[in-house]
Amino acid sequence: MKIFVAGATGAIGRRLIPMLVEAGSDVTAVARSPAKATQLEKQGATAIQVDLFDPAAVEESVQGHNTVINMTTRIPSGMKALLPGAFDENSKIRREVSQNLAAGAIAARAQRFIQESFAPAYPDCGDEWIDESVSIAPATYLESVRDAESAADEFTRSGGAGVVLRFSLFYGPDSPFTQDLVKTLKSGLAPVFGGPDAYMSSVWTDDAASAVFAALKVPSGVYNVTDDEPMRRGEAFSLLASAIGAKAPRIPPRWLISMTGSLGETLGRSLRLSNAKFRQASGWTPRIGSVRTGWKVLADEMKSTGLLPA
Repeated sequence: MKIFVAGATGAIGRRLIPMLVEAGSDVTAVARSPAKATQLEKQGATAIQVDLFDPAAVEESVQGHNTVINMTTRIPSGMKALLPGAFDENSKIRREVSQNLAAGAIAARAQRFIQESFAPAYPDCGDEWIDESVSIAPATYLESVRDAESAADEFTRSGGAGVVLRFSLFYGPDSPFTQDLVKTLKSGLAPVFGGPDAYMSSVWTDDAASAVFAALKVPSGVYNVTDDEPMRRGEAFSLLASAIGAKAPRIPPRWLISMTGSLGETLGRSLRLSNAKFRQASGWTPRIGSVRTGWKVLADEMKSTGLLPA
């Protein structure tokens, strides 16, 4: 099988490439720099540099591939995420790159197109479980999620298998989001948007990558990719503080949410996500079923790599 991967050097992509190569696939992976290309070549992929915003260049690069996987994003980290226009580039990627790759896959007569998406686009559902039958309600900065998902829909209408993976929040030792989270908790503050009783859903980065691999065999459609046990934020962050050796965190005042705009509103939603549909379709099972155990794994790995003082 010949597989084209965009977003191959991100948190999920760099874990996915070795899985695909080990399974015997001929993998072409997009690299943004010579250094990234070298990294991909060492993993056994054929690295190429292509302007993903150029429809003609994308179509040419995708020719001859059976499957196209799009994991391309550009998520700002830390306080940069609160600046005006911080998500503009990410929105452009979801609008244009997703469409270009889907169109290229259609022209190449590929059999499968896998598109990343973002589960916090679901509305706040309180204590109710959220499955794929719930309509998304993305905040302003997330509207481009609809464009990304429509690219997969277009591919399916062309006769192929278009798959959308709605990921919950990634966490792992090399995740910038996780590193920012740990720093905040070390300072004694819990980044709890929307109150401590709201649910948060998460997925370990290795499990997210194995889910993309599992998606090579599922029917067309939309799937939630998340762990087995969503947790209430207050309890989850208290457990993480304990795992990293920090004091019990202070909960910020609710009025702080109003200062963070649609990003804060999104992160404040109560999202109790179900992964039942994807598990049934693919046989995938997360190795780490909950942050209840995952936080300890995270702390140990960050200590072993020097990201967290032992």
